[in-house]
Amino acid sequence: MSTTLLPVPAQTDAWREAARRKPRRHPGSDLIRPRGGGARREIERVQLKKLRHLLKHVLPQNPFFAAKLSRPVLKPGVRKLRDFADQFPFTTKRELIQDQLAHPPYGSNLTFPLERYTRCHQTSGSTGAPLRWLDTPESWQHLLDNWRQILGAAGVTPADRCLFAFSFGPFIGFWSGLESALQLGCFCFPAGSMTSQARLKAILDHRITVLACTPTYALHLGEAAGAEKTDLSCSAVRLILVAGEPGGSLPATRARLEALWPTARVIDHYGMTETGPATYQCPAEPGVLHVIESAYLPEILQPGTLEPVEPGGTGELVLTTLDRIGSPLLRYRTGDLVRPRAQERCACGTAELALNGGILGRCDDMVIVRGVNVYPSAIDELVRGVGQVAEYRVTVDRRAAMTELLLEVEPEASGGDPAALAGRLQQALQNTLSLRVPVRAVGPDTLPRFEMKAKRWVEVTG
Repeated sequence: MSTTLLPVPAQTDAWREAARRKPRRHPGSDLIRPRGGGARREIERVQLKKLRHLLKHVLPQNPFFAAKLSRPVLKPGVRKLRDFADQFPFTTKRELIQDQLAHPPYGSNLTFPLERYTRCHQTSGSTGAPLRWLDTPESWQHLLDNWRQILGAAGVTPADRCLFAFSFGPFIGFWSGLESALQLGCFCFPAGSMTSQARLKAILDHRITVLACTPTYALHLGEAAGAEKTDLSCSAVRLILVAGEPGGSLPATRARLEALWPTARVIDHYGMTETGPATYQCPAEPGVLHVIESAYLPEILQPGTLEPVEPGGTGELVLTTLDRIGSPLLRYRTGDLVRPRAQERCACGTAELALNGGILGRCDDMVIVRGVNVYPSAIDELVRGVGQVAEYRVTVDRRAAMTELLLEVEPEASGGDPAALAGRLQQALQNTLSLRVPVRAVGPDTLPRFEMKAKRWVEVTG
């Protein structure tokens, strides 16, 4: 088996320039169907070139995809992007988990011999068994390059001083963000295994300008500052980079964060352990994420029919990783719901795919309550919109014939009358969702706090 690596097609200056020229027609979600416009043509040209390069390595060398793609219906080459969608099957997380169980500990989705791999991370396991994920130095550098786009769109410069508030365990968290910021030349403070009070002190002592964490933890840290009588208006923090949860693109959550951190603005982005960082926040419009199309081939499909979603509709994000050759994914069903934007050109000038509202939630997170589709992001937006809530928990009770919800809220210390707060939330749920959801106020420090992905939804069955 050859281990020679061919050079990956670079993201050229022509690509960057063309991505910002006005296309004649925005392609919406159906990126596998080439459309007119110089910007789209250049984006798709680079995607096709990288896709061919990827398949040239993956099909003969990667045992997982060599077996998966050995069907006779597959043709040897991909002449255009539409061929890829027509000929190649989806990849699911279930397949990857089963492959790792069958070929422990890392599975067979490895394009090169094991000694080529230097990084190991694993998923949080929030939707099932955790996946271990390996990267070669080349694949890892591509992730760092994608992060450079995220940092650049946010306006991060070498003069910034960054603090990364995550556990620094095997979960990928902000590992790639930290290393990318180091390559950019930023001062970087790794704040793993520190208490919230110690992190707040570090933020002030080191004059931190960029805080990277989950939206939930940024909220908790801001509330902890209030409890400690720490005035965050005296901090140097100007950007809060968030990921891991939908909250970073929700208006009410953003507003609450920026109220707690009055000198900062919130910057959202999206990625997964399996795919790497895949989007950056639009510099012109908060709440809009752009897919990094130089590194990913995106599709947005109806979860049930797997038909393309029209602009303005909601569908599942499917990604092909064009640069992560060592541990690739072809047409990976992320399980995340997005809404492609119906427009010809984004306000920031790019032609890259825009996702309105960022990540809306997960396909398997939706709960049907008395005929109403309820998404966790909708509940989060309502809770943050009402305000004065330090933490909350939703119980999904499936023991009866009809599913019911219970919302527990822990008021802020200055939240006033807990019963009145519960009443306001119950009325907001009724007005917005046309559902009567019981809301119960609980005492201080009753509900758990979260540093990484919050687990606010609890299911009761049987």
